[in-house]
Amino acid sequence: MQRQYGYPGSGFPQGGQGGGGQQPSTQTQPPGPPPSFTPQAEPQAQGGAQVYAVDPGAIRGCLYRWTYIWLRGRQQFWFYPIFVGPRSIAGFRWSGRGWYYYGVDLRQITQFRCY
Repeated sequence: MQRQYGYPGSGFPQGGQGGGGQQPSTQTQPPGPPPSFTPQAEPQAQGGAQVYAVDPGAIRGCLYRWTYIWLRGRQQFWFYPIFVGPRSIAGFRWSGRGWYYYGVDLRQITQFRCY
């Protein structure tokens, strides 16, 4: 039986074999505030294909990079990902004044862009 350890209360795995992503570290804080601009979302096609989940392989390229995320329900924010799992992503979310640890289900992300 494999054991996996996570950040308390986060619901996101840290380490363990077969974790599906890179090991997060609480020392992996973002190097400073995010860029000062807000990216524009791509227009959503009316009646066209809908995104059901972001592919972990696609967003993995954004690890340790400034990433802007749009969630279902119109929530959007700067994010600094440090872990990508098969169904979730974790890292640091910008509050406007500082960073805090945050995780989200990949099915909640409608778009993302990394810089």
